[in-house]
Parts: sequence; C-alpha cells; structure tokens
Amino acid sequence: MVATVGAMGERFVVDARCSIDADELVWRFEPAGGPGGQHANRAHTRAVVTFDIAASPSLSDSQRARLRARLGDVVTVAADDLRSQHRNRDLARRRLQQRLAEALVVAPTRRPTRPTAGSQRRRLQDKAQQAERKSARRRVRPDDS
Repeated sequence: MVATVGAMGERFVVDARCSIDADELVWRFEPAGGPGGQHANRAHTRAVVTFDIAASPSLSDSQRARLRARLGDVVTVAADDLRSQHRNRDLARRRLQQRLAEALVVAPTRRPTRPTAGSQRRRLQDKAQQAERKSARRRVRPDDS
C-alpha cells in the first residue's frame, strides 16, 4: 500500500534552514510481522517513508550535494515498534527528520594549534624518564682498565 500523507502545500521541517514539501515523501504501510498473532500478521502498522533526495526541488544545491554524499540518492526509514500505524508514522517521520538533520550539519573546520610549552615540557620529561628506564635494563660490562 503506497500513499502520500500530508495536505497540499504542507511542509516537512527538517531544521531551521531546510524544509521539504510533504508531497515529496512516499509512504508505504506493511504488516509489521514478528510475534503478535493475527493483529501483527494482518494489520498494516509498519510505516515506511522514502524520500528521493536527488529529485527533490525543495532542497538547495548545497543541501542536495551534502545529503547525497552522506545518505545516497534515496533515503528510506521504517518504524514498526508500536501497534498503531499512526504512532509508527510519527516515529518514522521523526527518524527521517533526525537522519536528514544530522546529515546536513556542517562540522567546523579544524584549525591546527601549536602544542603548549607545558605539554612540550611534559613530553620531553616522559621521554627522558623512558630512556632512563631502558638504559637501566642494559647489561653492565666489566671495565677493561
């Protein structure tokens, strides 16, 4: 069973800078499977949402490139944790929102820093201590005098 869930013009908000037209999300509802008897085998409570990143007109070029690099062309999220299709749909929507938001985060560029004077001093002290420890392990030779 495939459906688009959402009113015309409704937006799916990912974060403050990105929102997607709800019509771009393709929903599928399937039997959840697993234990649970006839309800699990007959009721279509598993919610699967698919979002085509490559074909989305709602994304800017930079957002599309970042999402495609991190998630691929199509992202699919499923939820079958609960017995209710409605609650599984909300759970799948939140999971999709979280995956997209995490993929859109731009990590700050690392600026290399110089080691502090204290850290250099400690490193050299540790190095000298290790050299002393190793030299104490060496065999002592008798003097040839």
